[in-house]
Amino acid sequence: MTTDSDYSGMDTPVRRRSRLWNRRTASIGACVAAVSGAAICVALRDSAPTMTVDRDSITIATARRSEFNDYIRIVGHVTPASIIYLDAVEGGRVDEKLIEEGSQVKAGDVILRLSNTQLNIGILQSESNLAYQENELRNTRLNLEQEHLRLEQERIGLQKELTRKQRRAEQCTRLYDKGLIAREEYLTAIEESLAAGRCMSVLSERIRQDSLLRASQLKSLDDNIVNMRRSLQLVRQRLEDLNITAPADGVLGDIDAQIGQTIARGERIGQIITPELKVEAGVDEHYVERISPGLHASIEREGQSFEMVISKVYPEVREGRFRVDLSFCDTRPENLRAGQTCHLDLRLGDPSTAIIIPRGSFSHAGGTHIYVIDPTGRSARLRPVRLGRQNPLYYEVLEGLADGERIIISDYALFGNNKRLKIKI
Repeated sequence: MTTDSDYSGMDTPVRRRSRLWNRRTASIGACVAAVSGAAICVALRDSAPTMTVDRDSITIATARRSEFNDYIRIVGHVTPASIIYLDAVEGGRVDEKLIEEGSQVKAGDVILRLSNTQLNIGILQSESNLAYQENELRNTRLNLEQEHLRLEQERIGLQKELTRKQRRAEQCTRLYDKGLIAREEYLTAIEESLAAGRCMSVLSERIRQDSLLRASQLKSLDDNIVNMRRSLQLVRQRLEDLNITAPADGVLGDIDAQIGQTIARGERIGQIITPELKVEAGVDEHYVERISPGLHASIEREGQSFEMVISKVYPEVREGRFRVDLSFCDTRPENLRAGQTCHLDLRLGDPSTAIIIPRGSFSHAGGTHIYVIDPTGRSARLRPVRLGRQNPLYYEVLEGLADGERIIISDYALFGNNKRLKIKI
């Protein structure tokens, strides 16, 4: 039988642990768990596809907050602002060629002299007809004047006769009242006086109507003479049109006319290139909604910048491009010539402050991701970004990058689908 004294040497007293010890143990466990989680995240992150690249094989740029200029670069061709075509108003044979192609001309300078025998004959005939008609009109005017004078003379004679017969009628009346003449003689004198008065009235009405008709006829004759003279002037102008003259100042273009050549009426024989110049440029259809007349552009020539403005936008879109015309605002380069090619910066809007990155040959997932270098400069990770506007030098970054972050802008095609790059320095 075993007694309690037998177990007295085997029992060990158990010390109860304090609460402070339990809290320390919990804190250590939490730290271990956090470190383990971080290690797991790092392990998972580092497990992303990785590629090692040399520092010298990539191009690095820095995102920065700066002024973004919204413009595009376009290529244009210098052309004359206007071309005036020379057409033969009258046909004829080329007798003289006074100015050669490429020469400067002033408005009114004679370039070609033509001859037209039929036109000369027609002018002579028109002049002869006019002379004949003017002579006929003069004769008609003379006859009217003579008729008018004859009527006036007739009225003078009739007035004299009327006065004499009225005086005789008065005398016969007094004598008849005294019984000194017969009744028949008295009545005859009265009747002759009345008849002379009626004849005078008829002649006066005739003269009045003749005066009205004469005035109308003379006006019509004068109008006919004026019209005939105008007609002759137009015919003579046709003779002047045989001289082909410059309608404006400029440079004489190609002329399709030689001495002895016969040119038909209305045939195009050359052109005048005005000294004013414009630039015709093609723009990508992507900007069709942003381009309108009044937008400004600039051209660099010999270290100087010259301002231009869009004067016309053509509505047709062909092969993904549409055309615009630009004119110079103030001055233009002195050595600019038609046919030259020039590069212009077309401003689409006002400058604004934004995060910008240089343009490069990088492209990945449609430009929606960019490799961002960590602060150590030894690795880079692919980060989603959102790009906005662009100009020939920079992209505008709307989301995904901060001021001062460094990025890789060289070609991404060599990096494949790797999300992470190790940079070997």
